[in-house]
Parts: sequence; C-alpha cells; structure tokens
Amino acid sequence: MTGVLYYLKSTFEGPGPLSSDVTFVVDKGDGATVIAQKLLDKAYISDARIFLLGYYLNKEKGSLKAGEYPLKANISMEEIIRVFRSGKSIVHKITLPEGLTSAQIVERLKKDTVLTGVIREVPAEGSLLPETYVFQRGLSREEMLARMKKAQLEVLKNAWDKRVGDLPFKTPEEAVILASIVEKETAKASERPRIAGVFINRLKKSIRLQSDPTIIYGLVGGKGKLGRQIRQSEIDKPTPYNTYQIDGLPPTPIANPGRAAIEAVLNPALHKEIYFVADGTGGHVFAKTLKEHNKNVAKWRAWQKKQKAPPSVPVAPAIPAVPKTSPVPAQ
Repeated sequence: MTGVLYYLKSTFEGPGPLSSDVTFVVDKGDGATVIAQKLLDKAYISDARIFLLGYYLNKEKGSLKAGEYPLKANISMEEIIRVFRSGKSIVHKITLPEGLTSAQIVERLKKDTVLTGVIREVPAEGSLLPETYVFQRGLSREEMLARMKKAQLEVLKNAWDKRVGDLPFKTPEEAVILASIVEKETAKASERPRIAGVFINRLKKSIRLQSDPTIIYGLVGGKGKLGRQIRQSEIDKPTPYNTYQIDGLPPTPIANPGRAAIEAVLNPALHKEIYFVADGTGGHVFAKTLKEHNKNVAKWRAWQKKQKAPPSVPVAPAIPAVPKTSPVPAQ
C-alpha cells in the first residue's frame, strides 16, 4: 500500500510530460472530468484518474475556473490544478478608436479571433463607448457589445450630471449627437472643448452647424468613409443629416464619440468663436468674425496650393456661417 501511495503522490506532484510551454483553455461549463480528459488527450498529464483523485481530495480549496491559462513545461498535475483554481487567466485586449460608426465597430469585433459567437444586429449609432477593452478568451462578441453599451451609459450619466448650465440641448441623447460631430471634426484632443464651444455658440445663435462629417454620414451611413472629396452638389443635397441644409442637430449621432468628446460637449470651452478652418498641421484656427475667418480660409487655401493638394471643400464650417433663414452661400 505504501508503494501505491508513493506512486500516486509522486505522479501527482512530480514533473509532468509537457515538453514545452503552452496555453490551455478551460471552457465555461467544463467539469473536472472533462478537463482531465482534455489534458490527457493533449498529453499534458499522464493519468486522468490521478488528476481527478488529487482534485477531489482537495476540492474544498476551490473549483476549476474557466479561462485561458499558461502551462509551463513539465508542470505537475498539482500545479495545473492550482493554476486553474486561481482564475488568473491570460487576458486579451481590443482597441476600438473614437469616431467609428457602430457598423465599423461590429466589423472589427467580427475580425477578432479571440472573441466568440455572432452579432445579431448592429447597435444604435452612438450607443457604444470606444475604448481599449481587456477580456478573457471565451467572451462573446455580444457580451463585448453589452460591455461597451454599459460603459457608454456610465460615462454619459457621469458627464451629464456634471454638465455646465445654459446648453442648447435638453437630453443626454442630444449631447451624444453633438459629441459625435465634435469627434469627427478633430483628431486633436486639446481642440475638442474649443470646437464643442464653436458648435454650441452656433446652436445658440440659430446658425447651421455646417459640418462636413454630417454630409458624409447622410451619404454613406454606417460605412463611415466617403473615400473622396465632398462635391458641391452633395453640400446642396438635402438629407436628414446634412447640417448645411438642416437647422440644429441631425436626428442621430454620426459615430460613437469617446469619453473626451462627450465631456467636451457638456463642459465646452467658453468663448465667442463661431468659425474654424484647418491650419495644415492637423489642427484648426478659430475666429469670432467673418472677416477674420475669411483670412484664415485664404491662408488654408494658399497652403493647399503650396502643397499641391487636390482641390477640396474646406473643413466645415470653413464657409461663412449664416442664420438658418438665409441660403448657404456659394463657394
């Protein structure tokens, strides 16, 4: 009997047959018997019965938790059980940049090889929070979308509760619409509050927003990108999203804004600027008056010509902003 106990103990606690470092996935719902058989099938352990005996003799120490775990070469059965009980599985991450449409986010989740399952429908525009998410193998794509929705609601509620007074919209949903426009207008984090201030000033003065990204969304929707310059005919074409043609905000967000854009809209920079145009460095220059703005536009067009850039419609609102009762001036 002593020899049998020694064999069992030495087999359970001694070096195992694993010849190199690997990872092993404990699937949700797998019991100890299933896990032991999978380990044996892969030749990570030498005896499933001894593995189970060792586990059940110490079952009070905890269950084997689902996850993806690193297993080192020659790891013992005892150590494998300890690793699985720890729950310290390998984590993965996915980064979803600000300004993607919901359809674009869905496509990125579909391409991720660690996430599982299908996505039944594209979430509402603006309902997801773009961020870097850490997750374990086995998480479904639907579960990831649920996490993104929950995160967006939490960020929006916190920002809404801390908003400044006298904003030209009444609901958090309207704030997200404007935040999505701010998100698409600039890639510079430092500019978001200032650009938010420009659009808020325009809304208060009943001046159309004249934002190029809204034209693009009205043309291509969730695809997100037009792939070419906007044509004058498209500026003149009425759509529910074309803020050159409609008053106020479009009916829905045009993308999923990030945390900073949402906070910028609810706590914008306070100024009297109502114009901005690209400056050629990735940022923008701002103006309070049409005269000043026209000078900035001339500089921008001169820069474009110097760079031999193709003709383009200036970044909205680069053309003169006008009251909603007046026609949009020709360029």
